[in-house]
Amino acid sequence: MTRILVIEDEDMVRTTIKQILEKAGYDVDVAVNGKLGLEQQERNPADIVVTDIIMPEKDGVETTIEIRSRYPDTKIVAISGGGRVRNLSFLEHAKQMGADVILPKPFTREELLGAVTMSSEDR
Repeated sequence: MTRILVIEDEDMVRTTIKQILEKAGYDVDVAVNGKLGLEQQERNPADIVVTDIIMPEKDGVETTIEIRSRYPDTKIVAISGGGRVRNLSFLEHAKQMGADVILPKPFTREELLGAVTMSSEDR
């Protein structure tokens, strides 16, 4: 079974993503920021990481760079609403730093599952 790690600081978004992915048959772990996400990845490596970009402690771009460096086979889906200013250039930067797929918020269930499926098919 494909293991997915969701790194997202917003409780409702994190819970919703987890529920969608679990209903689709994935094994899902969660973390509230990049620092804890990297610790979780160390303990129990995921096949796919879905990470928000704008987070406290360690942002999603830093997290993407570290995961890409330490776990080169792990697929990364970067998500972001662009913060208060809706600056979606953060997603493009994440793509340049190693994200396999980028997904702007808000996204639909189908868009999330499509991004994860694209990532798992590349494996």
